[in-house]
Amino acid sequence: MMMGHQERIEVATRGRGLHDVTALVEAVVRKAGVHTGLCHLFLQHTSASLLVQENADEDVRSDLLDWLARIAPDGDPRYRHTAEGPDDMSAHLRAAITATSLTIPIVDGRLALGTWQAIYVCEHRTTPHRRMIVATVTEIARSDSDRASG
Repeated sequence: MMMGHQERIEVATRGRGLHDVTALVEAVVRKAGVHTGLCHLFLQHTSASLLVQENADEDVRSDLLDWLARIAPDGDPRYRHTAEGPDDMSAHLRAAITATSLTIPIVDGRLALGTWQAIYVCEHRTTPHRRMIVATVTEIARSDSDRASG
């Protein structure tokens, strides 16, 4: 039997960059009261993404953003989709090579992130946006035989 909790997390980005949402996700996990399970995150957008990345050295995040800029530069004249400006198609490409969903284990009531890991919304547009994450926390219930054995 699985029990679950779901809620939306709204994130106001400041424009292009990595925006740490770990504390917001941890609050959802605490609210769910799940001891052992999974936290699934889904970002409802096509020009932003979710990443688990280093939380200690800002150079890692800067280098990642620089690499994405080289892979999918703004204003490339080969892009056809430019309706919302020079960062429009590049944002979609950056989202396509990253991820719009993540699943993180919950162990002992906490996200099982490593010491140097955090969860980020990666905003690929240059202007601020309001991004919505659907967070689903699912408890993995122990079977009756597991409960009997300890």
